[in-house]
Amino acid sequence: MKTPKIRNIKKELLSDNWYILNKFTFDYQKDDGSWETQYREAYDRGNGAVILLYNKEKGTVVLTRQFRMPTYVNGNESGMMIEACAGLLDGDHPEDCIRKEVEEETGYKIDGVRKVFESYMSPGSVTEILFFFIGAYEDKMKVGEGGGADDESEHIEVLEYPFTAALKMIATGEIKDGKTIMLLQYASMHGLFD
Repeated sequence: MKTPKIRNIKKELLSDNWYILNKFTFDYQKDDGSWETQYREAYDRGNGAVILLYNKEKGTVVLTRQFRMPTYVNGNESGMMIEACAGLLDGDHPEDCIRKEVEEETGYKIDGVRKVFESYMSPGSVTEILFFFIGAYEDKMKVGEGGGADDESEHIEVLEYPFTAALKMIATGEIKDGKTIMLLQYASMHGLFD
């Protein structure tokens, strides 16, 4: 398939209450050469980073649990989600961001992180690119309680699971977060615990 041609892009701000919601009107050239006008809304919350913290010796991963309102209003009765540690870049380099988020959310001060891939998580409506990392942790790296930044009202619970148990939690539906599932599957496919 050839790269589509786009022209006459118009952007209209619909909301900047929490993040930015724009409506785009544009002309799209179809395969037959004709043009059609299309309308799309795009939510811009910035780019983010996520990490799977793992301890090969113990065979464990560190995840978090917190309330997520969008899941609550879409059928998640408790609204609680088990997730890999993540955060928005807010102008930081992805590696710097994820190190900061790890310490804020989990209380671990980790040394090395390794980027394993990046992904558009919901390309039909959200502009975000998410940078995926893995990072080893040890008990001696724990420098705080975690729980999230005080000014962000996150109320994050830090969880440590055996890796095999975390994988099973995907099948049972206890883990439904896409980014977390992707990182756990990455760890399994690449033998992170072999």
